[in-house]
Amino acid sequence: MSAPPVGFVWHDRCLLHDNGPGHPERPQRLTAIRDHLERRGVLARLLVLTPEPAPLEALARVHDEAYVEALRRVCARAPVRLDPDTGVSEGSWAAALLSAGGGIAAVDAVIAGRARSAFVCTRPPGHHAERDRAMGFCLFNNIAVAARHAQDRHGVERVAIVDWDVHHGNGTQHMFEDDDTILYISTHEWPFYPGTGARGERGHGRGIGTTINLPLPAGSGDDEYERLFETVVLPAIESFEPGLLLISAGFDAHEADPLAGMALTTGGYATLTTLLRDAARRLCEGRIVSMLEGGYDLGALAASVEAHLRALMD
Repeated sequence: MSAPPVGFVWHDRCLLHDNGPGHPERPQRLTAIRDHLERRGVLARLLVLTPEPAPLEALARVHDEAYVEALRRVCARAPVRLDPDTGVSEGSWAAALLSAGGGIAAVDAVIAGRARSAFVCTRPPGHHAERDRAMGFCLFNNIAVAARHAQDRHGVERVAIVDWDVHHGNGTQHMFEDDDTILYISTHEWPFYPGTGARGERGHGRGIGTTINLPLPAGSGDDEYERLFETVVLPAIESFEPGLLLISAGFDAHEADPLAGMALTTGGYATLTTLLRDAARRLCEGRIVSMLEGGYDLGALAASVEAHLRALMD
């Protein structure tokens, strides 16, 4: 019996979110990925999953309800800038609900066995969003929503999140830093935006030790990342024994990315994916859901997503 396909979560309405003219987090990020995968013959091999908008119940597991309502209201009078980096347009509310719903759809498909793993190709991204605050291009914390959905709706006891975006996922860390059922591991350029993610940030209370920050200097590339994954990331995941592995898959540590100073290559992303894929097969029946975060050079982004998906498909 053949293995189920890899899932690919997509919704056209995620193209409607607009941060404003000249902004690097733009709709073309998604179309560049989709069009590239179609040209390369990869899209036809994927199970395309169409998400539903995330319900308030799912958002409220990680966000204050007052914040969710405030965001809905501000989107209704868009265009509005929420901070110097983050704006909303008329289509942002629908896109944000679908982006958070994308993680839910992917988790459901992977746990049901309809997909062996899944990549959520939606926007806006999420890992900077705090419980009560949008920031860093992010409105809802999509990966946090997915993690809690897996626990509350599917009974997954422990979820591991690996965040290889070039920026530290402050929102994800803060939501789970006192929770020993969520392992959060972040590799990120340091010092860099948003200023969190020092090696000494290890969690609080019963969550001490389940936050692992691995700051790297600018210029770090394939060798440095692979060494950290083999010596720290994989042993931590093995020890934690998760029932599901989530990836905050930002591709802005790529050597071509204009917003950062790291030197990962497209092949480097394939290697990191392979390492995590093999760990997931040993520990949690191969259950991986990866969610698009950053990545702003369109060519490098599309090629890296292809490399990521091909590794998941092997």
